[in-house]
Amino acid sequence: MDERKIGLVATIAVAVVVLVAVSIALLMFDPRTTGADALRTGGLAAGSIVALYALWLNDRRRRIEEERQKTERQRHELENRRAELDRDRVADERFARAVELLGHETDQVRVGALHALAGLARSNPDYAQTVLDVLCSYLRRPFTHPRYSADSNAPTSGFAADQERRWTAEAVDDAERKLQVRLTAQRLIAELLPRAEDADAPAYDLDLTNATLEYVDLSGRKIGTLMLRHAKLFSSNNFSRCEFRGPAWFTATTLGTGRLFGRFRCEKAVFHERAWFSRVKFHGRASFDGTRFNGRSKFSDAVFTDRMSMVEAEFTGEADFRAIRFEAAAIMLDTTFHGAVQNTGITTSSDHEVILPAGWKAGSA
Repeated sequence: MDERKIGLVATIAVAVVVLVAVSIALLMFDPRTTGADALRTGGLAAGSIVALYALWLNDRRRRIEEERQKTERQRHELENRRAELDRDRVADERFARAVELLGHETDQVRVGALHALAGLARSNPDYAQTVLDVLCSYLRRPFTHPRYSADSNAPTSGFAADQERRWTAEAVDDAERKLQVRLTAQRLIAELLPRAEDADAPAYDLDLTNATLEYVDLSGRKIGTLMLRHAKLFSSNNFSRCEFRGPAWFTATTLGTGRLFGRFRCEKAVFHERAWFSRVKFHGRASFDGTRFNGRSKFSDAVFTDRMSMVEAEFTGEADFRAIRFEAAAIMLDTTFHGAVQNTGITTSSDHEVILPAGWKAGSA
């Protein structure tokens, strides 16, 4: 016999005893009480005993149910934790496999590995910065292309040495295949970065130091810290409407002609911290129209071989324009400065239109 049956039998027994005891007591001590009244009062007392047992039983059931639900929650939490660990393990395996395939000799396999990494970052945001670091690392690998070296405005002397190199048809095809993989990596980086207007999205960092890039388009994206020092940018590159939440370093970067004439667009962008363009060589048109520089900015020793436009740009912090060389048109119409400005040693071309802020002096190249 289980515990509930024993409790029920005991309760009935106690109720019968109470019924009999109360009825006899009333009949003995209260002569006015009739047998029916005594039996009725004894029944009420016995019923109270049964009711108390029912309340106790109900409370016991409630506590058992609570314990069961607690155990069930713990079991679900354990299962969820186990599933999460399994997902992390699978994600780690996918990540390791994709990184391994980036070194494959076949370009289609490398493209597939890049997409696998991007898919992992989309499905698991915790991997987003790590995947971006891997993509940037891939783009930092040494790379050259015959059309880079053939340009008279090749950004570096290293490329000039390539002009003397004979590119076989096989070498040209190999360089073009590598370029397609790199263009895929650039496009995936742009897709993984959040939109600039997404205030709640994190700002991811990009380290593209010494990278060789072409057709970079990060327009309208939010970026944390951007490291683009000593990089080489070819053809058209677009950073317009970007929001740079961290410092942006373009120091000693060079821009030149690739498949298209070199062009650098950074229109209506916002730099919240430092914006360093010192010693940058712009071998193509450059535009900073409507861009806001909220932190310190530096363009010292930069060289513009083609038209430079900085119309309605705004500089809130300190600005350094020392020793800039404009070899073509320079348009800084309605550019405003709210902080200290250094502008000595500027040289311009007498053969092109030059509009500098009021009070600036420049010599002829």
